[in-house]
Amino acid sequence: MSSSTVARAMQLLAELGQGERTLEQLATALGVHKSTVLRLLQPMAQERIVQHDETHRYRLGPQLFALAGQALEQRGIRTVAAPHLAELNAATGQTVHLAAYEGGEVIYIDKYESRQPVRMYSRVGLRAALHSAAVAKVLLAALPPTARREVAASIEYTPFTANTLTTPEALLAELETVAAQGWAQDHAEHEPFVNCLAVPVHDATRRVVAAVSVSVPDVLLDHRQVLALLPRLQTTAAAVSADCGFHPVKEQR
Repeated sequence: MSSSTVARAMQLLAELGQGERTLEQLATALGVHKSTVLRLLQPMAQERIVQHDETHRYRLGPQLFALAGQALEQRGIRTVAAPHLAELNAATGQTVHLAAYEGGEVIYIDKYESRQPVRMYSRVGLRAALHSAAVAKVLLAALPPTARREVAASIEYTPFTANTLTTPEALLAELETVAAQGWAQDHAEHEPFVNCLAVPVHDATRRVVAAVSVSVPDVLLDHRQVLALLPRLQTTAAAVSADCGFHPVKEQR
């Protein structure tokens, strides 16, 4: 296989990473004839790297996702995220967390300490409160509705502060908001003097595999100032997701 063929095959996969495409759309994107695209697609379809439906719209196939998953397992989400979390920590000077949903619990799997003298109580391996932590809200919001309801019904709603959610109904309503807006906050819900924002990390299959957060005591930044960190946090999560093989869906041309 020539280097030009490999390059075109990679272009095809990158294009399909943006969403379904017809043969004509792929040919236009690569600037080649449809027959050339078809010759590239046929062996990839046989190996399930790509697939197409009865209308001949092509999409990425299950074998590609399987390979991406294996590659990620070899590195681990913590390893993938590390340089991006370190950069976020350096840029903001605030505490940065990485958390994952494991066995019905949300666990902190990495932490970058604040550059400020005020430090957070959290540590790697500690469980996050499911009804108050921003990372927990992000991860629970990614669950199917039935699973959300089951988790909400199982929680012991300890009222950590006056802002803590204390009923399944309140948590489920909050999770709906989080799912719709794509981020969560802990507005002094676990500790009365700490505000936290969290956003999801997606893998190549578009599954939410982790949550990244930034936490700030209000002696350093007030709630409004913490909310201003959201775009920077979203940029970090997007970079981690990209390294996990995630491609946001874009409108087809």
